Amino acid sequence: MTEPTPSNGRGPNVPAPARTEADLLAEHHPMETVVGYILQVGVVLSIALLTVGLGWRWLTTGHFAIEYSIRGVNLFQFVVQDLRLTAERAFRPRLFVSLGIAVLLLTPYIRVLASMVLFAVVERNAKYTAFTGFVLLVLTYTLFLR
Repeated sequence: MTEPTPSNGRGPNVPAPARTEADLLAEHHPMETVVGYILQVGVVLSIALLTVGLGWRWLTTGHFAIEYSIRGVNLFQFVVQDLRLTAERAFRPRLFVSLGIAVLLLTPYIRVLASMVLFAVVERNAKYTAFTGFVLLVLTYTLFLR
């Protein structure tokens, strides 16, 4: 007579692999996974750009100081100026520092945008979509219009 095999299909006396809390969270809440990756990538990319810019500045001049005049410039104008310099291949330390700052400032904006899309499309939750949309409008105003 043969023993019945457990439901995990691994045969008798072979336990299923342990599942971590992160695995369970990702399985039940994909939003936390997406938001976590957005925040991680944004911060790491920002740190990398800032490090390259400041390191390059220090190697060429012996100090880290970079002069900025951003009075009256919103984030949209700031980013467009940096993208224009990038397209012209006008690479210099200040460009990398500026891009690092822009990525750091845009990371929470992209996080809120992704949350709104996930609430609307994946979870189909109108209330949270509306709340997140309001937060997105406020962020848009403060980052781009002011």
